[in-house]
Amino acid sequence: MLLQSLLLAGLVILPLLLRLFFPYFWTDVLYLKDLFKILLKFASRRRRRPLFLALDRFLERTAEHPHKPFVVFENKTYSYEDTDRESNKIANALRTHSALKEGDTAAIFMGNEPAFIFTWLALSKIGCASALLNNNIRSQSLLHCFKCCGAKLMIITADLQAAVEEILVPLCEDEVCVFVMGMECGSVHMQSLSEKVEQASDTPIPHSLRANVSFKDPAVYIYTSGTTGLPKAAVINHTRLLAALAVLAANGVTNRDVIYVNLPLYHTAAFLIGFIGSVETGSTVILKRKFSASQFWNDCRKHNVTVIQYIGETMRYLCNTPKRADDKEHNVRLAIGNGLRADIWREFLSRFGKIVVREFYASTEGNVGFVNYTGKIGAIGRINFLHKKMLPYALIKYDTELDEPIRDVNGRCIEVLKGETGLLVSKITEIASFEGYARNLEQTEKKRLRNVFQEGDVYFNSGDLMKIDHDNFIYFQDRLGDTFRWKGENVATTEVLDIVTQVDFIKEANVYGVEVPGHEGKIGMVAVTVKNGAVFDGIEMFNHVTRCLPTYAQPHFLRIQNAVEVTSTFKQLKMKLMREGFNPTAVSGPLYFLSDREQSYVPMTMIIYDAIISGTIRL
Repeated sequence: MLLQSLLLAGLVILPLLLRLFFPYFWTDVLYLKDLFKILLKFASRRRRRPLFLALDRFLERTAEHPHKPFVVFENKTYSYEDTDRESNKIANALRTHSALKEGDTAAIFMGNEPAFIFTWLALSKIGCASALLNNNIRSQSLLHCFKCCGAKLMIITADLQAAVEEILVPLCEDEVCVFVMGMECGSVHMQSLSEKVEQASDTPIPHSLRANVSFKDPAVYIYTSGTTGLPKAAVINHTRLLAALAVLAANGVTNRDVIYVNLPLYHTAAFLIGFIGSVETGSTVILKRKFSASQFWNDCRKHNVTVIQYIGETMRYLCNTPKRADDKEHNVRLAIGNGLRADIWREFLSRFGKIVVREFYASTEGNVGFVNYTGKIGAIGRINFLHKKMLPYALIKYDTELDEPIRDVNGRCIEVLKGETGLLVSKITEIASFEGYARNLEQTEKKRLRNVFQEGDVYFNSGDLMKIDHDNFIYFQDRLGDTFRWKGENVATTEVLDIVTQVDFIKEANVYGVEVPGHEGKIGMVAVTVKNGAVFDGIEMFNHVTRCLPTYAQPHFLRIQNAVEVTSTFKQLKMKLMREGFNPTAVSGPLYFLSDREQSYVPMTMIIYDAIISGTIRL
């Protein structure tokens, strides 16, 4: 009897003790259970023959519920069957009118619209990889992005013909075929794909056309600015795409959910999570051309949206909209994304209701990720033994001045203690692979960190500084290198520098990001020196940067110096410039502001400065 009483008491007390000393115990157990199930499914699919790819999951879903809405765009709805047929027509048109074959790459240069999804599916059906070009890039950046992935063909929407016409001469020299999703072409060097699609059959595409595709082959190229130079094409192979199927399902999304996708499809978040994730769950996607804070919740109500995607900046925009009585009247139950600041997180929940927020960490080319499955505000994830065993990672000491890891007397890296900030590195293995960047061995090698903890090991250098607290939550701290983030986009300073220094009167330039109160990330600023005998021309500079750079990468502030300051190893000094920012009282020498109204870089005044700080002038 005594033993039974003690056992009964233990059963009563144990849950209380667990809650007191291990408050996340059951949450961890449930997460690990789901993680294990995902791994089993992934392993099972990897063993299937013929190879089971993300495309095959779409075909399964189409067979299971052909008439279910898959993509809703503006006033038109496409079922799974409609999507399948549209992609078949595009694939058959390409088979007839292009030289594309299995293993080739084609570039998709489009904004958010159903044709983007149809085209990707079509290319996959004929065994081709897709390069997802940012539809904001222009000129030499556009040409570079097209060439660096070895694409043979470009498929564009009608509204982007002018952008392609700027680079038509070198494209024609390389005998590149440009197809337009439209009935009219602005150049004789372009062809109407829509015309050919109208005449094409919608018969299914034989599996034999992609029979030789392997898991290691590129599925898509997604572009990342990284820390140096022009955008780099990160290679996403079919294994990575197969793993991406699980992201939404792992967060409880089902075929009953309606997912609102307003981030650009050329981005990892919208493509891999919003689109590919929905293929796995069999959900309906509400596709938006672009994010609109004023229309966001009306769209959610209109379409009975249950799952939304975000980046930190979009949540701030939503919180900045005028408050309404119906702010909490919606069906959204889950928000999934990254970059959400703790204060905005709290404000979002307070204003828009009890929405489960799943903050995660991942990078386009990276081989490790974290998920905050507990809802701990401010954290990007939670670490556990199984996760680290499968995907070995560490936070190591890093010298930000020398821009290199700190090593011990044996030349090995040193892990930081809990509570300390360190550089996230993750071991490159067969499971956690790093495919690198297309045709860019130099930048690929720069992301590999060798002999980290033992001779011969190789780790992926994330470039991100993080911290793990004593409760095993991990927090993003900062980003190394010359990249800064503005409007949800990574901006490589050297890419901007290359554009700025093309102007005749500019001798040298130093590009960096500066903080603006009330805004996420950092906005672009440049310090320049003017050539001897030359005069700074604000109109010419404005015309050049707005023509050659997307809006988010354009330097909004410009200061003129007598000389660009460098270190003894000729690295440009940025910290002092970043601290001084764009305040006219802190900056010595001429200071300018990029004015859309004046179509010029105009002298910066305290009136303009105060208007920016107060939000009267919107950036």
